[in-house]
Amino acid sequence: MQQFSIRIGKQLLEWDKPIVMGIVNVTPDSFSVHCSSCTEAEVLASVTMAVQQGASMLDIGGYSTRPGAVEVSEDEEYRRLEVALRTIRSHYSEMPLSIDTFRSKVAERVVNQFGDVVINDVSGGEWDSDMFSFVARSRVPYILTHTGWKDIHQSLRPRRYEDILSEVLDFFQTGVDRLSRMGVTDIILDPGFGLGKSVEESYCLLRHLDLFRTFHLPLLAGLSRKSMFFKPLGITPMQALNATTAGNMLALERGASILRVHDVSEAQQAVQIYCLTHQND
Repeated sequence: MQQFSIRIGKQLLEWDKPIVMGIVNVTPDSFSVHCSSCTEAEVLASVTMAVQQGASMLDIGGYSTRPGAVEVSEDEEYRRLEVALRTIRSHYSEMPLSIDTFRSKVAERVVNQFGDVVINDVSGGEWDSDMFSFVARSRVPYILTHTGWKDIHQSLRPRRYEDILSEVLDFFQTGVDRLSRMGVTDIILDPGFGLGKSVEESYCLLRHLDLFRTFHLPLLAGLSRKSMFFKPLGITPMQALNATTAGNMLALERGASILRVHDVSEAQQAVQIYCLTHQND
């Protein structure tokens, strides 16, 4: 059974099995939190459900990166995050938190106001040249994500790759080397399923996810209700829960340490079955 640890401030978190990261998107167009204005009560209800269902970490996002999403200012993104973080810290002060942002200034405001968190950067440092230096300076854990988009406005135009596996491997190698030289030691890798990638390319990454274990770093699989499931099946994202669960189990078998999901209970069940199957490994 795989083991990994990350340090968030003075807290060393260690896991001897894969964990579930619950998504809490405080955006009006999200199906993670069913809200129109994302009030404290609505956020608390969503967070409480995720915690009760077994989430080991929460990922909080205030700016949707889905194709066609409305642009959000830095101030508005932070305002949304602040509402959620204040609520979570008041009721679940020990819950490890990840902040889904590609903006270093937003990340810095969060850390200054709420303390150490994990920074989950969908752009892998490519949309904000100050992100790596902020992470190194603040000594916060960092999720290094591969995306094929040069900026958020390209999200409707997937790139085409000659060799998607080599591309992602090279990206991780360059990013990990640079972060390590800057003193960043807590790094999580996310191949970015569906981010600037075709359905076929996303499945190629899933089939060969175990290649990225060569970095000896935790692997995050963000497969929840992605287009790689609902497009080939001819269904909507809301109908893609069963497909997501199947994908999560495949990711676990190929070395995923963290499942980032909208549906915590179902993902937790997948982890439990995986652990029962591998309990003597």
